[in-house]
Amino acid sequence: METGIIESFFLIFSGSTCLAAVALYTRQPLIVAYIAIGCLIGPYGFSLINDASLLNEISEFGIIFLLFLVGMDLQPAQLKDMIGKSLFTAIASSVVLFASGFGAMVLFGYSQTDAAIAGIAISFSSTIIGIKLLPTTVLHHRHIGQIVVSLLLVQDLLAIIVLIFLDSWSSTSQNLSIQVAQVLLVLPLLAAFAYIFVRFVLLPVVVKFDAFQEFIFLTAIGWCLALATLAQWAGLSFEIGAFVAGVSLATSPLSQYITESLKPLRDFFLVLFFFSVGAQINLPLMLTLFIPIIVLTALILVLKPLTFRIILQWQGEKPHDAQEAGMRLGQASEFSLLIVYMATASLVLSEEVSLIIQGATLATLLLSSYLVIFRYPSPIAVSARLRKD
Repeated sequence: METGIIESFFLIFSGSTCLAAVALYTRQPLIVAYIAIGCLIGPYGFSLINDASLLNEISEFGIIFLLFLVGMDLQPAQLKDMIGKSLFTAIASSVVLFASGFGAMVLFGYSQTDAAIAGIAISFSSTIIGIKLLPTTVLHHRHIGQIVVSLLLVQDLLAIIVLIFLDSWSSTSQNLSIQVAQVLLVLPLLAAFAYIFVRFVLLPVVVKFDAFQEFIFLTAIGWCLALATLAQWAGLSFEIGAFVAGVSLATSPLSQYITESLKPLRDFFLVLFFFSVGAQINLPLMLTLFIPIIVLTALILVLKPLTFRIILQWQGEKPHDAQEAGMRLGQASEFSLLIVYMATASLVLSEEVSLIIQGATLATLLLSSYLVIFRYPSPIAVSARLRKD
């Protein structure tokens, strides 16, 4: 008997609440709880939710709204100020991590395509963990906060470029170059349409009725889904359209207000997306891949902080700031899971390597959080001296 949508949401959110309490008590990021509930009640756990089409729709909705909100955070003015030092650091660290991950997977006998995607996936750091473990005072008033946030934003932009490429890459396509050319042609047209429509149609309407918060909320959701649908019709994907919709709103003076209004929606779809990630993890098979998961985990936890520290010190940052930034960025990313999802959907990533990346990502999210909260100021630090917000 298949579980209906209401029963499924009850199981997802009530289960997430219980595990989130455990996660908070043990000083863990909440996304671990969301993934864990997927593992427990999904097809490879107790199979309380095992409808493949429902799981796909849940993950699709989650990704659409996550990328919409990521786009709203990538304000062009901010990115312009961060180009230079942050761009160089992000690219240089990504090259080092990519080469290491690629080499490790090749040594384990996986194909070059699998190895390349693994190398790309571990190159990014978690925006959610990085921001959540920064106290507000550090986030807004200290240099270390500027370093971490600027690097995370540039990495997010690089990850979006990877997702766009994966969106055009399918093992069933006759000619990859034609698909890429289509993306390069359609994407600028979609972005130009979004910019013009927001500036001359959407913003004047929103400004006229900005006293009604629910109207702005509805308009933002409608715009996200409208551009996502238009992108799908134009040969791109829902996810890329949602991202473009977010960026087009990020240029408006109301972007911060809209972002604040949509935070509850963001949290809602965070739960759904990470639940769907956990539900697709084949735990019995993952246990057979224990050694490569441990190797990839160790590679991220050791090499990533060291790489950031060396590059930042070489660029003139103080040793203490460089070390702290490296530790705060020393994990894999939620974008690692997005990349795995899209690469698997495009049939270019094997199930084994998908599980290895997922296992290493989860392990680094857990372990890196502990390394930070025991050594540096954070809202959930173990020591009262370090607990700041």
